[in-house]
Amino acid sequence: MAQILGLPKLSPTMEEGVLVRWTKKEGDKVSPGDLIAEVETDKANMDFNVEDEGVLLKFLVKEGDTVKLGAPVAIIGKAGEDTSALEAQAKGGGDKAPAKKDDKKAEAPKKEEPKADEKKKAEKADDKKADDKKADAKPAPSKAPVADAKKTETAKGDSKPSAGKILASPLAKSLAIDLGIDLRTVEGSGPGGRIVERDVKAASEGGAKTRPAAEAHEDAHDEAPAEKKETAIAVRNPRQMVPDSDADYEDIPASNMRKRIAARLTEAKRDVPHFYLMRKLDAAPLLAFRQRLNDLLGDRGKVSVNDLIIKAVALALRRVPECNASWAGESIHRFNRVHIGVAVAIEDGLVTPVIRDADQKGIGSIAAEVRDLAERAKHKQLKGHEITGSTFTVSNLGMMGIERFTAIINPPEAGILAIGGTVDEPVIDKAGQIVAGKRMTVTMSCDHRVIDGALGARWLQAFAELFEKPESLAL
Repeated sequence: MAQILGLPKLSPTMEEGVLVRWTKKEGDKVSPGDLIAEVETDKANMDFNVEDEGVLLKFLVKEGDTVKLGAPVAIIGKAGEDTSALEAQAKGGGDKAPAKKDDKKAEAPKKEEPKADEKKKAEKADDKKADDKKADAKPAPSKAPVADAKKTETAKGDSKPSAGKILASPLAKSLAIDLGIDLRTVEGSGPGGRIVERDVKAASEGGAKTRPAAEAHEDAHDEAPAEKKETAIAVRNPRQMVPDSDADYEDIPASNMRKRIAARLTEAKRDVPHFYLMRKLDAAPLLAFRQRLNDLLGDRGKVSVNDLIIKAVALALRRVPECNASWAGESIHRFNRVHIGVAVAIEDGLVTPVIRDADQKGIGSIAAEVRDLAERAKHKQLKGHEITGSTFTVSNLGMMGIERFTAIINPPEAGILAIGGTVDEPVIDKAGQIVAGKRMTVTMSCDHRVIDGALGARWLQAFAELFEKPESLAL
């Protein structure tokens, strides 16, 4: 029997997605696990795999469409099945509901028909009054731009999106804000004329196909006032803002990623009882060890301080497995594998790609994997499984000159380690002499429901031993 496929939750923070492309065609036979589409979420491009067996009878959304979580995207069933009823249901029920009302009226005795007619008229009058009230409550120009856009589209005789609506991917929009590109002047090369990242980059370099200024101006003129204001904000470069009025501030729309980060971190800080353990470490042995490794590698790649820290964190979790855990309400989940999340800053937020089984991987393998994940994270090319499943996270701001900081735990993990920069400072050596030293401050944020003070201190001690005796990382 035919059924509707809804857009599944492809990432922990997903609320909507852009259907980038269908990988199958209508009429194709699919089996459980088959990839049928690629979806761009707030963090990365995810694979949409079907869980049912059958034939893709009908696609309900086009490539480039933004789809809410759970919304209908396709119909699957047996070859030749009629999909008209499901298509009507997907669009809001079609004439199905009125038909049920008619059926109930048909069952009423004939002598009641005149009363039914009177009731129907009364209902219509009530509906009209309600509609009039709604019309009075709504701004007058709410529907006018749509009608104007349709007239403009009909007059031009093309199939481009209606005037006032900019069809662009979330990544293209955020890039346009940063580069100060007016999306109304950019011609999209994506599905259905959708503006994608490459179009914005080409526009910034002067090599993109652009729409005539007159056409862009006409579109702007046809927009509703609210849409006009939103578009103006979306294309303005916040770094080059010039006040248009005497207002003290201007609201900049938050990206989907920023909204999800705000909601998730607010929840984490509110619901997870944080406490912090801070320790200053001798960074000189680790820096010397890194230099020797890179001398051996030569042109085959480089190992960063962060790569060595990831390895040390993973081994410390193996030594103190009680910290490789999460709170589960009535129990504590203790993980048998060590998966380290690595916080990576991207243009409009933060993602945390995962190094799986980091305790079992060599330093060179970790370095190569981190470079690959970080590069693809910046272009939103990570897959769902690459940003989920971490058991502990590392956040490093040392390369930005930050000496120390505290980080918010990434639920459902019980801990995160914040790494500060290396600082040159005088220290007292074993002989009691004051000498030049290199020190790094690390701060462990702990979920007190899982890790108490003594346990966190024991883990931090294990990490310090690995950090200050880095040769042990290669054993």
